[in-house]
Amino acid sequence: MQILVVDDEEHLRRMMRLTLEAAGYEVEDAADGEEALKLFGDGHRYDATLLDQRMPGMDGLEVLRRMKMVRADACIIMVTAYATIELAVDAMKLGATDFVRKPMIPDTLRNAVAAALVMRGQAPPATPVSDPRPLESPPPIEIWTTNGFFIRRLSVEDASSDPQTAEHHFLVRRGKAYEGTEVVVAIDTEAVKRAARETGRDFRPSGTFWRQQAERALVNHLWTEAELPPMCRLVITRVTGTMINEAMAWSGD
Repeated sequence: MQILVVDDEEHLRRMMRLTLEAAGYEVEDAADGEEALKLFGDGHRYDATLLDQRMPGMDGLEVLRRMKMVRADACIIMVTAYATIELAVDAMKLGATDFVRKPMIPDTLRNAVAAALVMRGQAPPATPVSDPRPLESPPPIEIWTTNGFFIRRLSVEDASSDPQTAEHHFLVRRGKAYEGTEVVVAIDTEAVKRAARETGRDFRPSGTFWRQQAERALVNHLWTEAELPPMCRLVITRVTGTMINEAMAWSGD
């Protein structure tokens, strides 16, 4: 399988190349956006592209946009040390497959590439041929990735009998793994009360608004820590300004 690595830092390109070559991929690299687009061509040469966001001249989002214009289904993984919610939204709108945070360890890089290929229904080189189970191609609405993690919402969303608390359950797996780990994101009672005071709206802790906040909290943790939460559990205790703004505009429960 062919991978294109795009980064203006030579030592990072070398590290990514060696890491991926050791995992069985064939790798080419580019030092800037212009060179990357020339190598990319019609987009069918590479199975995945690792694309740095901050580069001199043409930045990663512009390169992403142009690559997607050439080939809409291209598998492109954004690599950045400066991720924000705004960047993630912009990149996802343009069609980015995943995000990997700098600096990364080799396992994070390999898992991110493997996860992106699995999303496209392709088997990474390290996949055992003897395993009879087919690779999953996750539904894009229910499963997304960050740092190579797949996240899927489980059907059990409210594990508490107390109407003022809720636990949202997710299955998290990494790379090409077939089985995942259940992670719980709990909504603290005080957070629910504060959101109600600030907005004048009483959102059910088990409803869609808090479920989205739980999803975001889990994604943010996997992005910043690149590992599962301690004891596979997170608790939302703070209500941010972003949450309040979203709650004010929310049309659901």
